[in-house]
Amino acid sequence: MHDQEEIVVPVRPSAARRTGRYVAIFAIAVMAALLVGFLFVQRLRAHKQEALEDQTQSNASAAPAVDVMRAQRAPSSRPMELPGETRGWYQTTIYARVPGYLGKWLVDIGDKVQAGQLLCKIDTPDLDAQLAAAQAHLKSSQAQVEVENANLSLAKTTYDRWRNAQPANIVSEQEREEKKAAWQAASARRDAAESQVKLDQAEVDRLNALEGFKAVTAPFDGVITARRIDIGDLVTAGSTTSNTSLYSLAQTDKIRVFVDVPQDAAMQIAAGTAAQIASSDLSGHSFEGKVARTSSAIDPASRTMNVEVDLDNPQLLLVPGMYVRVTFKLHQPLWVQVPASAIMFRSSGPQVAVVGDGSEIKFQDISIAQDQGDVVYVGSGLEPGDRVALNISNQIGEGEKVDVHEIDTPPTPQTPVTSAQQQ
Repeated sequence: MHDQEEIVVPVRPSAARRTGRYVAIFAIAVMAALLVGFLFVQRLRAHKQEALEDQTQSNASAAPAVDVMRAQRAPSSRPMELPGETRGWYQTTIYARVPGYLGKWLVDIGDKVQAGQLLCKIDTPDLDAQLAAAQAHLKSSQAQVEVENANLSLAKTTYDRWRNAQPANIVSEQEREEKKAAWQAASARRDAAESQVKLDQAEVDRLNALEGFKAVTAPFDGVITARRIDIGDLVTAGSTTSNTSLYSLAQTDKIRVFVDVPQDAAMQIAAGTAAQIASSDLSGHSFEGKVARTSSAIDPASRTMNVEVDLDNPQLLLVPGMYVRVTFKLHQPLWVQVPASAIMFRSSGPQVAVVGDGSEIKFQDISIAQDQGDVVYVGSGLEPGDRVALNISNQIGEGEKVDVHEIDTPPTPQTPVTSAQQQ
């Protein structure tokens, strides 16, 4: 076999030199572009640094900006909303006065009844038998009085004959005294029989009165709120916990609302104080009432005073047992109100930063009367019209001048939430 021959193509020297020259020119152009970009970035950074230094020096020399609001006179009254519970003007639970069986009931829940209206009837066989026996015993006692009257008449006649017998010595003194004693004994027996008649008559009257309780009637005008009986039920007399009641009755054309007022407001509530009653179940309806009476004492357990508000309820929209909201308007002293963001709490106590006429800061001690959330009522240390700084920085010191940005719209005080509402 013959060795394979290698074929070599010669390259011309002029083409190789031209390729190297192009590469060198491209590399030089790239390096030049990078150098120009680097110099441009460095110049831009230097310019920004100079601007930042100028801005920093300008800010350092300028007064700090502060939002300012003027203190205002607090309202002379504030609303206080508390939970309350409605009760009927009159409400009662009706029990049986005599034992027996329910013979008939005539009204049911929701029925309106009038005073004296028959509600149900109770059959009382035992009571009827007792009354019949008492009436018979009364007749027997009355008959016994007649017998004793006859005996008394005979004894008196006999005694008169023996006392007036003639001649006087025909009857012994002892016999005369015996007849007198018999007459007096007959009189005593007659008196005892009459007393027995009175006792028997009283028993008959008592049982007759109980017979009247067989018909259960309404004690006042109202609405039946509960019926707990049915025909044939065995009912027992009395109102103990073991006895089942017959009906519950409530008068609701007038309503009593009971409210527990916290101690800090109790002294401002008195008879005649106006109150507004509302319920979330009756949106769009509110009721005006007045305080009728208070307990005039603070409950040590809850530190509240019980207050009764009376109001008319002609449309019967309110019913007993409802949860309602009761709002009172309470008078308060001539306090000054500021936003809560103006208050600072320091070791010496609460303070505000007051901005003077020359825009300088002065830290003023104050006393807080009430915290209303977004608004704080100040008792002393401020006057209406004083300019107070909001959210002031800790870097601002006493006497330092500030750039004032005055805010005109103050926050709205919130209705205070009492412990009774939280419960």
